[in-house]
Amino acid sequence: MPMLLIEGVYRIVGTRPDGDTIRFVPNDPTEWDLVPGPNLVHRNAAGGASLRLEGIDALETHYRPPTGGPELHQPAPFADEAGDELLTWIGFQPVQREPDGTVKAPTVPAEVPGFILTRGADRYGRCVAVAGRGAGPAASGTQVHVTAAMLKTTANHHMLATGLAFPTYYRSLFPELRNEFTQAVKAARQAGKALWSVDKTTSGAEVVASPVISEDVVLPKFFRRLAEYIALNDGDPALDGFLDFLAQKADKFTIISDAHFTTGLDLVVEVNTTKVKMTQPPENLLFDEA
Repeated sequence: MPMLLIEGVYRIVGTRPDGDTIRFVPNDPTEWDLVPGPNLVHRNAAGGASLRLEGIDALETHYRPPTGGPELHQPAPFADEAGDELLTWIGFQPVQREPDGTVKAPTVPAEVPGFILTRGADRYGRCVAVAGRGAGPAASGTQVHVTAAMLKTTANHHMLATGLAFPTYYRSLFPELRNEFTQAVKAARQAGKALWSVDKTTSGAEVVASPVISEDVVLPKFFRRLAEYIALNDGDPALDGFLDFLAQKADKFTIISDAHFTTGLDLVVEVNTTKVKMTQPPENLLFDEA
């Protein structure tokens, strides 16, 4: 799978990194202009931009539904632990944060060298990337053929292998790499690592009013849809209209195991009074980009 390689540094002071998002500053910020696809990478005056780690989704630490309401946080300890684990893997010593999760100065070290591999940005201007440490495997600004073996050395793979992130796949991720991620997910689930010891995505999560939404651990994308729905209903957790809401959201995805393309998460969600679950495991869904 060919991907654009960009070398640079990770800097986190003043940001709110979590288990699947971190700021990256290229050695040559003009290389952001080489990122393919219809969406431009949004960068600050120093050339830094937010990365969304390809193929993974960590529990939410500061999600605000577009339909309104307060900022939301999925259950501790795994939401916070995922953010700490990503920073530790990158090479930062434990950081001090403001109450809202913003990293205080100084950090040790101030920055960490690394590289990213990318095929595009999302509609929010975040670069969707595979993140590595140290020097890249080729010259910065060039295309690299990314193998499954190379993927095992990345932050993305590490977060799945430790059980601190869910898989969430989009079509930008080639099957060879997606399959490697899935192997890591299945091994972590079988071992009951981290969030897999308490995951309720396919067994049924209890839904309550905002700002909690659910004290159960579920796939973050599923949590975000629940949060949007409850905010739209002024905090009321009644699920009578949730399936209709999912149909209206019209998420486009494929059920990988049978190559069935469909629209609307209502087709893979079941509601039972105050409980809700997905009928497919996260790694069996392949989403179209919004």
